[in-house]
Amino acid sequence: MPKGPVSQYILHHYRHFNAAALIDAAKGYETHLLDGGKMMVTLAGAMSTAELGLSLAEMIRQDKVDIISCTGANLEEDIMNLVAHSHYKRVPNYRDLSPQEEWDLLENHYNRVTDTCIPEEEAFRRLQKHIHKLWKDAEDAGERYFPHEYMYKMLNSGVLEQYYEIDPKDSWMLAAAEKNLPIVVGGWEDSTMGNIFASYVIKGQLKASTMKSGIEYMVWLADWYRHNSSGKGVGFFQIGGGIAGDFPICVVPMMYQDLEWHDVPFWNYFCQISDSTTSYGSYSGAVPNEKITWGKLGIETPKFIVESDATIVVPLIFAYLLGW
Repeated sequence: MPKGPVSQYILHHYRHFNAAALIDAAKGYETHLLDGGKMMVTLAGAMSTAELGLSLAEMIRQDKVDIISCTGANLEEDIMNLVAHSHYKRVPNYRDLSPQEEWDLLENHYNRVTDTCIPEEEAFRRLQKHIHKLWKDAEDAGERYFPHEYMYKMLNSGVLEQYYEIDPKDSWMLAAAEKNLPIVVGGWEDSTMGNIFASYVIKGQLKASTMKSGIEYMVWLADWYRHNSSGKGVGFFQIGGGIAGDFPICVVPMMYQDLEWHDVPFWNYFCQISDSTTSYGSYSGAVPNEKITWGKLGIETPKFIVESDATIVVPLIFAYLLGW
């Protein structure tokens, strides 16, 4: 693919250290796809609130992402940005806020993510009434779905179009819903929508079983991996650390060690973008070679790590892959 000005700039200037690792990782990703491989992208942190959809949505449309693992927060926050963008509040001086100023934000129904405050009423509550109807309708019909499937149903129904406040092409969840892209969401319960669902269960208004569980996600992922890991195999592009990465990467050793399926290939590309420095006992700070000892990566697996801010690095890698 011909490379545009952004790609040409980083190819010329990014020659050493983390900059060079960025280029190496981007080229490795591109090679993996050109060789017929598939790619999982994992989203930790608050990448949706960081508006990664500006580039990730196009990556999805151009078939450069085959499956996503994300936190429950990233699943919902892209949609929140879609329907409430103009109500967000940016606080550039967030490092200087006093406890009283933080309390004032809460009192005004703003929840802060670094320098960005999510508006509770326009974001959380606007989605709540629509998603609750889908949960209740499914339960009344004796049906059960995964968290992301309910989100897809809501997006595909068009019920949120009345609220759109950004260009829909910049929403990665809309792009994913249109393609019915596979998503796994480990630990969905700790998200805002997960908390809301739990509140309905506590009040006796919904059954917990109406939502498919994390165990069911893992079982589903094992089947998906088995059917998609032939040939060049599946790569693993990890943004940040935590459960978004640790949950899906474990599917390989589970199949090999616990199910004793010895024909399961390792992940065939690995890259992590994180500002977590290499440290003792930290998953996010573990070097890729540690994953060899857990049966996740092989000796020959191409491995990259860029120790930098994902909000800066990932859009540049995606720009390279998109030829921008």
